[in-house]
Amino acid sequence: MLVALIARDKPGALPTRKENRQKHLDYIDATGIVEQAGALLNDAGEMMGSLIILEVPDMATAKSWAAGDPYAAAGLFESVELIQWNRVIE
Repeated sequence: MLVALIARDKPGALPTRKENRQKHLDYIDATGIVEQAGALLNDAGEMMGSLIILEVPDMATAKSWAAGDPYAAAGLFESVELIQWNRVIE
């Protein structure tokens, strides 16, 4: 199943994002379940969150992945939403 992880950064958390970016990217590589990923941008083009598409067997795996993300461990996110996603166009 595909799951969209939509995370919004805490206000003023850009330094936290930058400090933990490599750990986050290494985690993505090591886990091998990320199909697509990228930063969400505000109207000024500044990073304000993340959109990550996970391919997982179940929602429990998605929740576990989200909890283990170094960004989450660093306290970057104000909110995290996990939603089952159906790909229509490739």
